[in-house]
Amino acid sequence: MLRGGGRRDQGAYAGADRTGEDPLDAAQERRVRAVLALGGVPQTDLLDGVQQVRLRLLERAASGREAPRDVSAWVAVVASNLAMDWHRAKRRQERLGERLASLREPVHPSGEETSLLSLAVARGLDELPDAQRQVVILRFFGDLPVRAIAEELGIPEGTVKSRLHTAVRALRERLHEDEVV
Repeated sequence: MLRGGGRRDQGAYAGADRTGEDPLDAAQERRVRAVLALGGVPQTDLLDGVQQVRLRLLERAASGREAPRDVSAWVAVVASNLAMDWHRAKRRQERLGERLASLREPVHPSGEETSLLSLAVARGLDELPDAQRQVVILRFFGDLPVRAIAEELGIPEGTVKSRLHTAVRALRERLHEDEVV
């Protein structure tokens, strides 16, 4: 379309802020939908994108700013920017979902899995030497700190730590052998 002294392809922009007229004509709306779709915006979000472009055009007219030189080109650029914004928002949502998933507690094992694990731990404890079994029970089942265990048994803290380390390693190996964990 030639400009012939006036602005090219302004659609209903000029009267949109005063008359309530739709600032997008049918051709511009199709162009917006096409740009959004080519930009990767899903079909379900296309209408929202068209409404966003329409709103920005209305806001521009209501603020008294001059009409774009080529409204069709302007709405295409705005639609393209909206498509990029849509992808950025999607990536933010995905990252947020990943962070939330990492904060969730691990899934609790079923009753049967818990029973198998308890049985395997009990068998593993039975196989430990008495000194190692004693510190494991006091630490993990009695919930005593290393210092308190050392005082109760009259042995150095380092000895308690060494026995705990050796016992836990032996239990872990036993559980892997039994394929419980």
